[in-house]
Amino acid sequence: MTPTQLRAFASVVRLGSVKAAAAALGVTEAAVSLHVGQLRKELGDPLFTRTGSGLAFTPGGLRLASRAVELLGLQDRTVLEVREAGEGRRMLRLASTSLFAEYAAPGLISLFADRAHDLDVELSVHRAGDFEQLLLTRTVDAAVGPWPATSDGTITSRLFLNYQVLTVVGPGHPVTRAQPSLAMMREQTWVLGPSAADDAGVVPTMVQRIGVPEDRQQIFQSHAAAVEETKHGGGVTLALGFAVAQDLSSGALVRVPGRGLAGQGSWHISLLGGQQATPAAEEMARFVTTPRATQAMLRGGAVSHGRFKPAVHVTLWS
Repeated sequence: MTPTQLRAFASVVRLGSVKAAAAALGVTEAAVSLHVGQLRKELGDPLFTRTGSGLAFTPGGLRLASRAVELLGLQDRTVLEVREAGEGRRMLRLASTSLFAEYAAPGLISLFADRAHDLDVELSVHRAGDFEQLLLTRTVDAAVGPWPATSDGTITSRLFLNYQVLTVVGPGHPVTRAQPSLAMMREQTWVLGPSAADDAGVVPTMVQRIGVPEDRQQIFQSHAAAVEETKHGGGVTLALGFAVAQDLSSGALVRVPGRGLAGQGSWHISLLGGQQATPAAEEMARFVTTPRATQAMLRGGAVSHGRFKPAVHVTLWS
């Protein structure tokens, strides 16, 4: 078995078809079929068969799928550790939701990096629903966002910060003249950050609870851009309470009161359990709960990426 063969088979299992696996890997369907065929021949097992409703995996195929994820994750981790050892540096691969990445991550990473000059931090933005798979495949070392769905002990999570999401508008917006009903709020134009398109979290939950029609939603590339548009009368937005506190105080934004127009959220840091987490991930999990880290995150919106000492790579995933 080779890593290429295992990666092809693991992609077929994860995506449910040879065609989808080929597209994800950037190779031809024939290449994926060839790798799977070589595994079948070597292991003496068909691994899966095609049915009218998709692929049906044999017991051996399911066992190989589980082992392939472990082996590929171990390979990636080994390559990373060898490279880090050769360069005298460590790497922390941190996944987060877009809301945390934009507002809290800059201050946290900047302060964390000041404590460990041999550490590089790679930050990537993902949907919260992808965190479990990213951790189990060792694609990332830690993930920050809502509490993960898993409860079997393979992933451990720790709460480190609660936050509030408020409905806000610019001064002079019609909804500020009287406490609006939800029906009135549904008729407004909503300018929202990328977290509104996530599959979990406070913002998408509030959008759904309020019942905002899709044709009334405008999704911006950043939450800051949505807030700026709102200041100029562009519509209604959902914003982090601590991030817009100064604008509310100065009158640049106005909070819209009403039932369902405010929400409470929490950020958790999740990593592999059972002593499988990397030392850097465990170090971050301890640090993120400290008062200094909390203060840095609450001030994080004012920290420029250019001030980061580590190499920070932000990847947006749709």
